[in-house]
Amino acid sequence: MTVVTRFAPSPTGFLHIGGARTALFNWLYAKHHGGIFRLRIEDTDRQRSTTEAIEAIIDGLKWLGLNWDDETVFQFARAPRHAEVAMEMLKQGKAYYCYCTPEELDQMREAAKAAGKPMRYDGRWRDRDPKDAPAGVKPVVRLKAPTSGETVVQDKVQGEVRVGNEQLDDMVLLRSDGAPTYMHAVVVDDHDMGITDVIRGDDHLTNTFRQLQIYQAMGWTPPSFAHIPLIHGPDGAKLSKRHGALGVEAYRDMGYLPEALRNYLLRLGWGHGDDEIISTEQAIQWFDLDAVGRGPSRFDFAKLDNLNGHYLRQTADARLAQDVAQRLGVAGDAAIEQRLAVGMAGLKARAKTLKELADNSKFYTLKRPLTPDDKARAQLTGDGSKVLKELRAQLAAAPTWIAADLEGLARTFAEAQGIKLGQVAQPLRAALSGATTSPPIFEVMQVLGREETLGRIDDAAGVGG
Repeated sequence: MTVVTRFAPSPTGFLHIGGARTALFNWLYAKHHGGIFRLRIEDTDRQRSTTEAIEAIIDGLKWLGLNWDDETVFQFARAPRHAEVAMEMLKQGKAYYCYCTPEELDQMREAAKAAGKPMRYDGRWRDRDPKDAPAGVKPVVRLKAPTSGETVVQDKVQGEVRVGNEQLDDMVLLRSDGAPTYMHAVVVDDHDMGITDVIRGDDHLTNTFRQLQIYQAMGWTPPSFAHIPLIHGPDGAKLSKRHGALGVEAYRDMGYLPEALRNYLLRLGWGHGDDEIISTEQAIQWFDLDAVGRGPSRFDFAKLDNLNGHYLRQTADARLAQDVAQRLGVAGDAAIEQRLAVGMAGLKARAKTLKELADNSKFYTLKRPLTPDDKARAQLTGDGSKVLKELRAQLAAAPTWIAADLEGLARTFAEAQGIKLGQVAQPLRAALSGATTSPPIFEVMQVLGREETLGRIDDAAGVGG
């Protein structure tokens, strides 16, 4: 049997980090077993579902590299099919019309609250004749759920989980306006899409007991279930925005690489020995549900930063240069992108994110004359200006423009002047970058080239008189 998994987000918000991990686990499980990964947008909540959220979910999945098979399924468009199944259950006596008024439901709710119990429908229309229906009340369709025995979930992560059927009430399948409920629509869609394995957060575990009863009522074979623990913050509390419960697009904007985020999400709740750096190919080869832990995992930005730094160092310079150019608003300037690519080796070794990389790269993209910050300006006054003016002539005559040779020239110059190399390097750094920190300055000179270096020195040498 071909394994078929699905990711089924509700488009009431962006693709958050927990949803991204769920999608990743489904994608990997399908790939590992040579199966199919499908996408379903559960847009039955028409008031809260938005086109912007749908686009953000799709863009987020594509950015993460989690491409799905077949066409995207939109749940709302399948409402006639959901109603058809509910009608079939009515015909078979597996469901019934319920004519409870809103006031009656409120009374049940208040009685349950007073007794300190959860609200459960009391089944008063379960066996009544619809002829007794009050005038003017549009009925809902309820499942005639079993009232004794147990519903059992054989979960691939949580193990065997049981609930007494007396704890479950006759849930609504179709609302009074004929619209399907989420609980009903999910089962019909999973059945019709041929889903063999449902992998989702363990906050859905209680839903599974009810959904299994629909499978049983229809005589359908249910999929296998795997409920993965949720992600918590570093303090052990439920993940919130302050911990990192952000949309995937926020991580892209913060400068994380998709392959780094995939690797990090993979390790949140799943492990393969002591391996931390796991390629996509390895993940597909190794991933299975028996290595998913039962306890919640903890999100840690420091670990994500370190992992992203590793992937930055492994990424082609040209790709990083294009991303940095985009972030700095200079994309399409071939000369600038080439300069960034040449300088990337020295820059990426010191950065953890693309945003940090862009910030550190900005001086390479600036047009002359630079505007030095206050600390750099201080380096360009007095002795600093004098050093630059005297060094400039020797640099102009340098026979080669290689970092090692330029450093040798500067050392010889410093010795001749009776000063330390730092007294040469710091004014140079201020002149060439506009700041007092940069990659090794002789590497910067090589990247900028002779003409740009001398031009920046000429601009800066007169600063401060």
